[in-house]
Amino acid sequence: MQDTLNHIFSLRKNGRVDHSIRPEFYALLDRLGNPHQNLPPVIHVAGTNGKGSAIAFMRAMLEAAGYSVHAYTSPHLIRFNERIVLNGQPIDDDRLHPLLDEVLAAAQDDPEKSFFEITTAAALAAFARTPADIVLLETGVGGRLDATNVVDHPIVTAITTLSYDHTAWLGDTLDDIAAEKAGIIKSGVPCIVGAQIMDDAPAALRVIDARAAALHAPIAMMGRDWHVHDITDSSWSMTVKGETLRHLPHPTMAGAHQMDNAALAIATLRAQTACPVPIDAIHHGLRTAHWPGRLQRITHACAPTSWDIWVDGAHNDSGAIVLARHIAALHAQDHRPAHLIIGMMGHKDAERFIAPLATSAASITLIPVPGSEGGKSHDPATLVPLWQAHGAHNVSCAPDLDHAITTLAATHAPGRIIVAGSLYLAGHTLAQAAFS
Repeated sequence: MQDTLNHIFSLRKNGRVDHSIRPEFYALLDRLGNPHQNLPPVIHVAGTNGKGSAIAFMRAMLEAAGYSVHAYTSPHLIRFNERIVLNGQPIDDDRLHPLLDEVLAAAQDDPEKSFFEITTAAALAAFARTPADIVLLETGVGGRLDATNVVDHPIVTAITTLSYDHTAWLGDTLDDIAAEKAGIIKSGVPCIVGAQIMDDAPAALRVIDARAAALHAPIAMMGRDWHVHDITDSSWSMTVKGETLRHLPHPTMAGAHQMDNAALAIATLRAQTACPVPIDAIHHGLRTAHWPGRLQRITHACAPTSWDIWVDGAHNDSGAIVLARHIAALHAQDHRPAHLIIGMMGHKDAERFIAPLATSAASITLIPVPGSEGGKSHDPATLVPLWQAHGAHNVSCAPDLDHAITTLAATHAPGRIIVAGSLYLAGHTLAQAAFS
């Protein structure tokens, strides 16, 4: 099994990001029996931030209603199997190993095959061969040319928060990025659009509106066509499709933004009829949905119990904005200082990420992303001036996560440590926490 996974991981080294649906990919699917044409009903989700959280809420609500759910998400944090969920459980090795071998054999004559193509083909084949009531399908990069967009007839599409990420492939403006995400919209299929926080979002939303209008796809945008309101410390309400859902419990997942992701999940489920979800299942899903590595509180062997340790996968500007707001909310509770430990992949826009966070913490410790040798991680030393230019004080570097946490615990009064900057770093941190 590990040899097969190593082969698939090695495909990342071809340097190609999947931003095209190649004829060879369709040929691969054909050799696998065209699984994308034989799926249970599909909800297709695109966006920059919040896709995984929205899917986690939908999955929890659907399962609470008694439905069997397949889900495809990325990236994985600890184990590859996380990407492919069959009937509510990550695919087991006994099913995954022969499936990956089959897909690789079917693609053996394609020298340009990529990691995401092989993974997506395997997920689609698994979903087509395993009965379920519904599939929750997350895009990888973009939407219009994403490998998941071979699914021609979803029952509903959803677009989460837009932000600046993967700009080398999706474009330099939010309008360009919106056009790529809107590529999952299909003729006559409802599209639900979630909360937006970027200043240039209104123009981007007009791009999505125009795409939906051209395809005669009913579209419902948060704040215009459906609304969250009556937010109190104990509950909140939303109105969607003329129906008001009152006294909804706050999501268990941390962060005020998770209410927006939960609301998008509810609005999306309300836009389809294949799997109706009653209100009690919505309540249950809000209380039980979990998505690892997103403002998750953990323990770590290097940190005394007097410290709070959080891990978050934020790695772009909107993620940084949300994280800064959460740090401020935590500080308002008890005024304990926050200390950031940051590692970033080299292809990420560091300055966009740094600007919202630079003054939010008492100290910044920069580390390399584990396992990203060979220039894939931002060199921490090169980022120090950027943090300082945006007003950060007490910026330092450490060789790794353990050293960073140990040094903070030894030199500061107990406070909060937030590990962020990369989903790969989040996965490494969670793996350490699980092991410890």
